[in-house]
Order: sequence, then structure tokens, then C-alpha cells
Amino acid sequence: MENEEILQEEEFSTLTLVDDKGEETVFEYLDCIEYQGKEYLVLTPMEEEGQIVILEVEPVDEENENYIAVEDEAVLEAVYAIFKERYQDVLTFAEE
Repeated sequence: MENEEILQEEEFSTLTLVDDKGEETVFEYLDCIEYQGKEYLVLTPMEEEGQIVILEVEPVDEENENYIAVEDEAVLEAVYAIFKERYQDVLTFAEE
């Protein structure tokens, strides 16, 4: 199954992000989803199992990008719905 293979390939990919206070958090990369012409990272904090974080990718130049918290609930819900659809056969999602 293609999604399962993608998840297994990315299983150990991590990303360390620094917040505005200078604190580092290590995330496991789950997916990158394009929605309405923008890219969004779907991550889970390594220390908080079961949490999902969605960040907008903002290109800075050819080699760098910023990750911005998404505040629009409609965008969060839409990106999360795409993520759930892609991985419905691989992951178990808690009922909301």
C-alpha cells in the first residue's frame, strides 16, 4: 500500500523547531499536504504522543523556509481531513 510505504519511509524523520522563546521541540514528520496552493506540514511532537501539529510552510529562499502556526480553523480542519483520508488504512484516529 503506497501510503503505508510512505509512512514507513518517513517513520524516523524528525524536525527540531525553535519557538519564539528559544525553546526547542522535536517533532516526528508525518506528511506534507498541499491545500489551496500552500504546503502544510503535519507533525507530531515526540514527547506528546497522539498530538498533531499542522504548520504552514513559508519559503524564505531556495534553501530555507519558515513554519507558521495555522490559526484558521477551516484550514486546519481541511488539512487534517486530507491527512486522515490518506492514512485511514494505516493509522487509527480518535473520534472527535
